[in-house]
Amino acid sequence: MADFDLGEGLRKVFLAGVGAIAVTVEKGQEVIDDLVRKGELTVEQGKALNTELKRNMAKASQEDKTSADDSDSDR
Repeated sequence: MADFDLGEGLRKVFLAGVGAIAVTVEKGQEVIDDLVRKGELTVEQGKALNTELKRNMAKASQEDKTSADDSDSDR
């Protein structure tokens, strides 16, 4: 049976999470931009929502990284 490197597996899961976060931020920004274009949000509201979205995604990413680091150090 092939050896499984748990650290490598965690790294791949983390990178997949980062990719998912990046896609989420990108799609969120597209939705906000569409709402601004349609006049359903002001430009300032759109900027505020984009900033909040980025901050929340950065926080989630950091929490995932911390969790992965903790799991890796438990080995």
